[in-house]
Amino acid sequence: MFKKCEYVISAVSRKQNPNISNVPEFVFLGRSNVGKSSFINFLVNRKLLARTSTKPGKTIAVNFYNIDDKMYFVDVPGYGYAARSFEQKDKFGGYIEEYLVDNQNIKIAFLLIDTKVGPTQDDVIMINYLKFLELNIKVIATKSDKVGTTHLFKHKNNIIKKLSISESSLFVTSSLKNIGRENILKMIEENVINS
Repeated sequence: MFKKCEYVISAVSRKQNPNISNVPEFVFLGRSNVGKSSFINFLVNRKLLARTSTKPGKTIAVNFYNIDDKMYFVDVPGYGYAARSFEQKDKFGGYIEEYLVDNQNIKIAFLLIDTKVGPTQDDVIMINYLKFLELNIKVIATKSDKVGTTHLFKHKNNIIKKLSISESSLFVTSSLKNIGRENILKMIEENVINS
C-alpha cells in the first residue's frame, strides 16, 4: 500500500513538469468523464487525492501526483468534450502532445475506456497515436459493474476488437466492487522496480 500520495502541480507547459529526478511516470488518458480521477483515487485507495467531478472536462491541466517519492501518477485532460473552447483545446492539446512525445519517464500509458460505452472514435485516434509513439499501453475498462457479468465478455471483446489490442493488454476494473486493482498495482510496482 502507498504511504505517501500527494498532489504536486497542475502543469500547463513542459517547464512546469516537477519530475526533475526522472522517476517513473504512469499517465492516465481517456475521454472526458470516463473517470480518470476516480480511477487514480481507486488505485491509491484515497477518496480525495484526485479531484472528481460529474461535469465533463473538469481536468484542464496535466495533474501530477507524487506516489511514495518513487513515481508520479499523471492525470491528463479528457478529450472529446465539446463545450471546452477551441482555444483551450488547442492550448492543452498541444501540451499533452508535448508531454507525451519523447518522454522516457513514461513507463505505462493507461487508456481508460467506459466498459458499457465502449471505445469512441476519439479513443481509437488516441490509441493509434500512443502506438505511433511506441508507448507501453494498457487499456483499463472502467465501471465494469454497470454491464453485469453476463454481458461483460461481449463488452471486453468489443474493446479488444475496436482498439486492435491483445487480451493481455486489457484490464477490467470496478472501483465500486473493488475489481482489478491488485493486478494493476502489481504491474506498476514491477515497472518501478525494473526502471
